[in-house]
Amino acid sequence: MADPELEEIRARRMAEMQQQMGQSGQNLPFQLPPGVDSGDGYPGAYQQGGGEQKAEQQARQEELKNTILAGILDQAARSRLNNLKLVKPEKAAMVENMLIQMAQSGQVQGKIGEDHLKTILERVSEQTKPVGKVKFQRRKVFDDDSDDDY
Repeated sequence: MADPELEEIRARRMAEMQQQMGQSGQNLPFQLPPGVDSGDGYPGAYQQGGGEQKAEQQARQEELKNTILAGILDQAARSRLNNLKLVKPEKAAMVENMLIQMAQSGQVQGKIGEDHLKTILERVSEQTKPVGKVKFQRRKVFDDDSDDDY
């Protein structure tokens, strides 16, 4: 397949996914692919179904998330995000959801490079910094004679 054809397919698929997200009533960070049922034929059924249906649903969501991220991230940025996922999975999931939301709202034009991903990661790090610092105050014991020996 030639490159222009591949880009056309990707663009069509991305537009399809964005349209699905706009029509979705579910509280998912991303939408299921077309023709995929949520379980028993009604939204949210996968939550009430067995463990097998839930596992299939999670696999579909993960596949869709990876498809969207592959469409908006270049290879170096994708690699950096995967490395982050190994070290800090919670932070990586937060950044992935943020990137997907940016793509669906039309804030992403073209592919996101590694430098742009770094700025996004810095912004997320600033938001998730610990608010306070623990300070230890050591008590001095006055009746201890061992301090006088030195």
